[in-house]
Amino acid sequence: MVAWREEIARVKRRAYLNEEYWGKPVPGFGNTNARILVVGLAPGAHGSNRTGRMFTGDASGDVLFRSLHKFGFASQPVSHYQKDGLTLHDMFISAICRCVPPGNKPTPQEITNCMPYLGAELACLEQCEGIVVLGRIAYDGIVRVFSHIGIDLPRNEFSHGNLIRSSTGRFWVLQSYHPSRQNTQTGRLTEDMFNQIWATAGALLYNHGSMMDIREYNRVLGILDEHNRNDNS
Repeated sequence: MVAWREEIARVKRRAYLNEEYWGKPVPGFGNTNARILVVGLAPGAHGSNRTGRMFTGDASGDVLFRSLHKFGFASQPVSHYQKDGLTLHDMFISAICRCVPPGNKPTPQEITNCMPYLGAELACLEQCEGIVVLGRIAYDGIVRVFSHIGIDLPRNEFSHGNLIRSSTGRFWVLQSYHPSRQNTQTGRLTEDMFNQIWATAGALLYNHGSMMDIREYNRVLGILDEHNRNDNS
């Protein structure tokens, strides 16, 4: 992965020939007092590997931050480069792998090598209540991180919108398809489907991770929608 990320940074995409690529491991970023940890797969070749910030500068980030802004988790709907003014509210964003993998498919060994970094970030997020995993590999990674600290999650369970409780009851884990171009362009992940993930995450925070009946859930979604309208007024 090291050679691959450095090769991409050296050769570059034609559209970014005049830019200096990051070309190094990409750390997580956000609010260290966050109650939500978002976990993706890996830096994009010409996104995070270029800009040095997770989900920044590529199509996946466009989808992600548009939704996060809609529900009050991001200060702006776009993320083009570091120091563009973006801040996160109650959220920290990370990934399973820290370097861009060839073909966007990390090997099991590459994933294992990066696991300690994700574990260290989770340990620093003392206020964390929930985790949103973007894709099956991200969920499998969180299962491994949790197992190292004595917390169990179901190992073979993944579906979009699925909500799981950790064995200790401290964490909830919400599963989502990854906002990759492949998923969004094929219709596997629609904007409404993705928005529902962040509406659910917001409702869970509002209710401190407790289950709620449908009337309470709809009431919270109404509060979130009103918050979004006020932000855009």
